[in-house]
Amino acid sequence: MKQNNVHPLQSHQASTTSLVDDPLTELLRRGARKLIEEAVHAELDLMLDSVAHLIDDEGRRRVVRNGYLPERPIQTGIGAVTVKVPRVRDRAGSAHDKIRFTSSILPKYLRKTRSLEALIPWLYLKGVSTGDFSEALAALLGVDAPGLSQPTISRLKAVWKQDYDAWQKRDLSQQAYVYFWADGIYFNVRMDQEAQCILVIIGATKDGRKELLAIEDGYRESAQSWRELLLSIKHRGLTVAPKLAVGDGALGFWKALHE
Repeated sequence: MKQNNVHPLQSHQASTTSLVDDPLTELLRRGARKLIEEAVHAELDLMLDSVAHLIDDEGRRRVVRNGYLPERPIQTGIGAVTVKVPRVRDRAGSAHDKIRFTSSILPKYLRKTRSLEALIPWLYLKGVSTGDFSEALAALLGVDAPGLSQPTISRLKAVWKQDYDAWQKRDLSQQAYVYFWADGIYFNVRMDQEAQCILVIIGATKDGRKELLAIEDGYRESAQSWRELLLSIKHRGLTVAPKLAVGDGALGFWKALHE
């Protein structure tokens, strides 16, 4: 007897709710949920073993399992995965001394994975406008992806800007680099001027560790732009010059470096 393996195709007008609702994706979600729960329970077992010696006034184990916290969805690269975290009960008399379980895999306020956090700026750099994010993410993750509206994306951009500003002003007085790699990188998106580029300097420490030292926008690869970037590094405390600087034939960097 022949088995019927013909499945109807979804029409182009189908709702976006079914964009990622296929059997394979659902199987992946269930597998991800199972793996997450197993990992969290392993964390809990280790934690309970570490406090197994604690007993209450009646000779019972003081810290025991106590059901689960309410389920919550975590946005991942395969869409929303619903998870639940176990909780514990501490029979200690004082609330100040009570022991609580906090998963390092599923922190209390985690709502999306780091891979998804990396996807958002990647889409932005690829030219997806803030207003189109909801539609783009719905196609990738399903329409039930919460907290990814236009205002949320705008807030994320503000946070990225604050992080970048703080990183630019970090103290370099304790740093020393043996090598500099310098280059100017040109992008086709998000540039106000055609001649604008991103100036990048990577430093290598004496033990061979590479660090992103500076990244800033400049006009082409002009000597003035490189000069301002190098001076900003110096003003933040970097007093030991590298032994070697490596770059391409852009004369602006070499002129600025000697100056």
